[in-house]
Amino acid sequence: MYRRDIYMRRIRPFLGKPVVKVVTGMRRVGKSCFLRQVIDELKADGVPATSILYIDKESLEFEHVQTYRDLGALVEQALGKVKGAKFLFVDEVQEIQEWEKAIASIGGKGAVDVTLTGSNAHLFSSELATRLSGRYVEIPVYSLGFKEHLLFRGGDRRSDEEEFRAFLRFGGLPAVHHLPREEEIVYQYVSSIYSTVLLKDVVRRHEVRNVSLLERIAGFLFDNVGRVTSAKSIADYIKSQRLRASVETVQTYLSYFEQAQLAHRVARYDIKGRRQLELYDKYYLGDVGMRHAVLGFREDELSGVLENVVFLELRRRGYRVRIGKLREREVDFIAEREKEKLYVQVAYLLATPEVIAREFGVLKAVPDNYEKLVLSLDTQFGDDLDGIRRRNLIEFLLD
Repeated sequence: MYRRDIYMRRIRPFLGKPVVKVVTGMRRVGKSCFLRQVIDELKADGVPATSILYIDKESLEFEHVQTYRDLGALVEQALGKVKGAKFLFVDEVQEIQEWEKAIASIGGKGAVDVTLTGSNAHLFSSELATRLSGRYVEIPVYSLGFKEHLLFRGGDRRSDEEEFRAFLRFGGLPAVHHLPREEEIVYQYVSSIYSTVLLKDVVRRHEVRNVSLLERIAGFLFDNVGRVTSAKSIADYIKSQRLRASVETVQTYLSYFEQAQLAHRVARYDIKGRRQLELYDKYYLGDVGMRHAVLGFREDELSGVLENVVFLELRRRGYRVRIGKLREREVDFIAEREKEKLYVQVAYLLATPEVIAREFGVLKAVPDNYEKLVLSLDTQFGDDLDGIRRRNLIEFLLD
């Protein structure tokens, strides 16, 4: 297994502390492997195997754990008589009915250190906020970044530029690296993951009846990555296909995609007015390879895909991300963490004076002195322009 060090650094300070650790992320981004890495580190630190209970709800071994009562009974049986520190790990805990009742009881007493994974971020935030009243911490896990992609390629890697092209084409789901690098094979696998997420985390969980409409809305999102979108614009598109969908229904289905982390909604922020705008958000996917598996890879539509890659990278690095609006112009990303703020523009190539004026002009108009950055796939750059840094996008991802 390849270590997901960025997440290990985030969870380590909370191990052995009286807070429930919640590892969230879309299916197949590597949450289960990450849990096993945490367990291996505990064992290396001297925690005996008898003090660790790992429940994998995707394994037949734990098929009998169906309800919160089953979970509580198993924990008592396995750890009840253990002395000293005790650790409970539950993978895909949302598969257990009313799991939050057992976790609130087990984690609330502080006798057992609890770490959970799940594929529904909203489910965790709503249920745990109710039951644990702030005694939990969330560690979001995303698909592989480009730096991790190179690690997974190991000795089979080519030049950074060639690998980046492959990364854009196939995405960052870890299991892709166990398959031959052929579109037909990789996209068949990624498409099956998409179908699983749609079936298990959306259709089954929310009892969606109109699956055809759900798939059309998903197709619209995938086809409009990085573009301003509203529930009304999607409803109008559905109507143009001679189908019916109310704005409320579209909003509901969009929330389902967010909860399953199939897509991430990014709000727009009025920089001049200093307020968040309520309409016309943007959506970015949990993995760009999924877009190509569903729609096919299109070389001439990489602008939104590059934005998606940068968005996920900023989230991996712990930034809160919004879209900036400055009068009629737009800043691709406003990224903030603690006291740090970063304005980012993403372009395929700065090939013409018009493109340079567009990408740099809006940043020059931002009325503050926080760092401003233009990322592109250019390999030759002149000096920074009016204090705005220009960087190669691949180098930025490898920082």
